[in-house]
Amino acid sequence: MRRVAYCIQAMLSGRIVEVEAYIGEKDQASHARFGRTRRNMPMYGKPGHAYVYLIYGMHHCLNVVTEREGYPAAVLIRALEPLEGSEVMRARRDGVPDVRLTNGPARLCQALGIDRRFDGADMCAPDALLFFEEDGAVPDEAVATGPRVGVRGDEVALTAPWRFHIRENRYVSR
Repeated sequence: MRRVAYCIQAMLSGRIVEVEAYIGEKDQASHARFGRTRRNMPMYGKPGHAYVYLIYGMHHCLNVVTEREGYPAAVLIRALEPLEGSEVMRARRDGVPDVRLTNGPARLCQALGIDRRFDGADMCAPDALLFFEEDGAVPDEAVATGPRVGVRGDEVALTAPWRFHIRENRYVSR
């Protein structure tokens, strides 16, 4: 994932190493469980668009919409391994150790300067300031699955193996 920061003339990038899936209105851990709202409107939009929301009134989280328009599904980007612009990320994160720069959804948003201005942004547009690039395939055996972190809901929401992360990567959040 890359973030172009023109205001500081920097390219910030990282390899995504941890994600969680949220699928439809029946997913009791999803923001779509109560239907369409002003907050979750981007989840119902086109795939490849950002859904950025605020938690605890102070931290941003980045998701990318994954399904057809009208069906609310998104993947939360939980952690990434910094590749470019780590000096900018360090400054934004008040000099925390490198391993903690981007190992959590709010931390990576702070490090990359992602906030609600990106909500609904087309991450596939040629001129996108926040976008994905292919970084090579990850072998299946290198990917671990498990339940999502810190969710509420029914038994399925609590136990579904919809968290995916790269095994033994030091930037994974948990």
